[in-house]
Amino acid sequence: MVKSSHFETLYKIQSHDFCLESKKILEKLSIENCPVGMGGCKNQGPSYDCCEYDITVFDGKKQKESFIEFDGAFYHIYHGTLQETSPDILLQYDGMTILLDEQWELRMLLSKIKEKKEQIFNAYIKSCLVEAGVCITKTKNGLNTDPYSSSWLKCAAYFLADAVSVLNFHRPSPVHMLKILREFDKNKINELISPITESIGIERATPSLLSRMLKSTKGFSDLVEDNFHSKMISQKYRYMIDNSLFSDCYFYLGYINRNNFIKIPDLHRKPELIHMLKTGFDLESDTTKIESEANKLHQATNSLLSLSHE
Repeated sequence: MVKSSHFETLYKIQSHDFCLESKKILEKLSIENCPVGMGGCKNQGPSYDCCEYDITVFDGKKQKESFIEFDGAFYHIYHGTLQETSPDILLQYDGMTILLDEQWELRMLLSKIKEKKEQIFNAYIKSCLVEAGVCITKTKNGLNTDPYSSSWLKCAAYFLADAVSVLNFHRPSPVHMLKILREFDKNKINELISPITESIGIERATPSLLSRMLKSTKGFSDLVEDNFHSKMISQKYRYMIDNSLFSDCYFYLGYINRNNFIKIPDLHRKPELIHMLKTGFDLESDTTKIESEANKLHQATNSLLSLSHE
C-alpha cells in the first residue's frame, strides 16, 4: 500500500502576481467570509498554458462546479465543505494553497489530510479498483445486450489508470496523466500501464479522429454538465494538437467522457446517448475484441489488488 514516507511536500507559495490575481477573483465571486484554496496542476505542476486554475470555495454549498474566464485565464470553481470525508475529494485537497482562511479552518483541514494521507490515498486506490471491477462486470454481462458495454470497458481502463497513478504517489490530472504514466519507473505495478493504455486505445489517435472526438466530447459535456466546461475542453484540445500531443489528447478526451458518463442515472432509459459516445469514446464494436480486453483488464485489476497490499 501507499506509504506516507514516500510523499514529497507538495505545498508551495504562490507568486506575488497570482496573489494579486486571486484577490480579483475573490472579489469577482463576491467571496469574503469563507475559506478558499487553490489546487490542481497550477498549484502542484506540471502545467501547460492551457490549464485552468482550480479554486475551491469552502462554503458548504451543494452547487455544481463551474468555469469562468477572467483576463484571459480560466478558473474552475468548486464548492466544498470543511467536513469532507470522501477520499477522491480529499485527495484533490492535498497540498492545496490557501487563498483565504481568516479563521484557520482550512488550515486545520489540510493538516488533518496531511496526517491521514496514507489512509486517504489507500482508500482512493481501493475505490478505483472496485469501480474498475464493477465496470468490467457490466462490460461482460452486457456484451450482446447492453449498447453501453464498450463504454463500461473504457471506464474500467480509466479507473485502473487512476489507481496506478495514485499508487505512484501522483494525483490524477487528465491532461498530464499519460505523460506522467509513461515516465514512472519500471516495476511490477507499472508493467500494467501498457495493457491499460492499449485498452483505452491511445495508439488510434490521429488529428482527424481527435477532431471528431472533440465535437462529441463537447456535446456530451454540454448535455451532462452544462457549465461552460466545453470551452475549456476546446482550449486544451487546441494546445495539445498544436504541440503534437495526439495520444495525450486522446487520453484526455476519453477521461472527460468517463467522468461525465458515470454521472448519468438510468442509462438503460437513454439509449440515444450511445451515438454521441461512439465517437467521443472512440468505441470498439467487435464483441470478441471487447470481451478479450475485458478479460485483460480483469487480470490487471486482480494484479493491482494483490500488488497494492504488498
